[in-house]
Amino acid sequence: MAETATFESGREEAIHDFLARVGWAGTSPLPLADDCSFRRYFRLARNGERVVLMDAPPDLEDVRPFVIVARRLAAMGYSAPEILAEDPERGFLLVEDFGDATYTRALANGADEAQLYRLAFDVLIDLHDRQIGEVVGEVPEYGEDKLLSEAAMFVDWYLRPGLELEISDAARSDYIEAWRACLPLLRGAPETLVLRDYHVDNLIVLEGRDGHRACGLLDFQDAVIGPASYDLVSLLQDSRRDIPEAIVQPLLAAYLDRFESKSDQDAFLRSYLAFGAQRALKVFGIFTRQSVLYGNHQYLTHIPRLWRHTMADLSIPELAAVREWIETHVPEDRRLTPNPGGEVS
Repeated sequence: MAETATFESGREEAIHDFLARVGWAGTSPLPLADDCSFRRYFRLARNGERVVLMDAPPDLEDVRPFVIVARRLAAMGYSAPEILAEDPERGFLLVEDFGDATYTRALANGADEAQLYRLAFDVLIDLHDRQIGEVVGEVPEYGEDKLLSEAAMFVDWYLRPGLELEISDAARSDYIEAWRACLPLLRGAPETLVLRDYHVDNLIVLEGRDGHRACGLLDFQDAVIGPASYDLVSLLQDSRRDIPEAIVQPLLAAYLDRFESKSDQDAFLRSYLAFGAQRALKVFGIFTRQSVLYGNHQYLTHIPRLWRHTMADLSIPELAAVREWIETHVPEDRRLTPNPGGEVS
């Protein structure tokens, strides 16, 4: 029998009040997997019915973007969890339970990898073919400040507290300016609704649903209006697992074939590679911050993969400024995995 959970001190009374108000009083919460955020998830079950409680302390997380995007995705015909009850002021949602068959678990259990990735790819294609006018104003733009602050996490968390490298403020500024010069590359892809965390941990196999609805979507509260290349990178350059090139290359080629001109294909590919590097450098910081601040060390095992993605993506001439900064300040023998909590031996 699964172990029941106790709620965080200071939140317990509010959670029980919310559950009583929405008709789920007296149920025992079962904790679900954590992610790299302040949100927590619990499964509630009774009489064969199951739902998921999202607990997001409002001073740290805002559930409203999740609600907005979930309802927009559902209206488009995709499988996003139905919002069953909400209390955004206190940070609670009760949502449809999609079960446990994430793509990650399905793949571990022998599911057809190429088939799952093709379905996830087809969902992206369908999403990118839609007009974004309906969602403009509902989700933020993926602006320059956000792109640069994300890239800075590489310095601010991985290099400084993680590896304890002495990166001066002047050197950090040079890194930011190198990325600023590369930002036009990111904009080489058409604008679309970007879900931001589109990878196998956040995709669910839904039995009994056809077509695109067979792919359940999770963790899209950080959605933005931005270049279509981002979610394709998130899917095909997964920070947490290696994907065979026999799957990656045909899907990337199929996406490029959507463009009529060679110049548009080249612009998209440059955007894809630039976002691959930007996203990987951000994730260096996210994974290291989890270890340094929260004692969550499990993600450090993925650091070597992030380095492989980063240096491969930075190989194009247009990203030379960022590549040269890294080669100067983080030579190959310093591209290490931090010890848990920071530092390297």
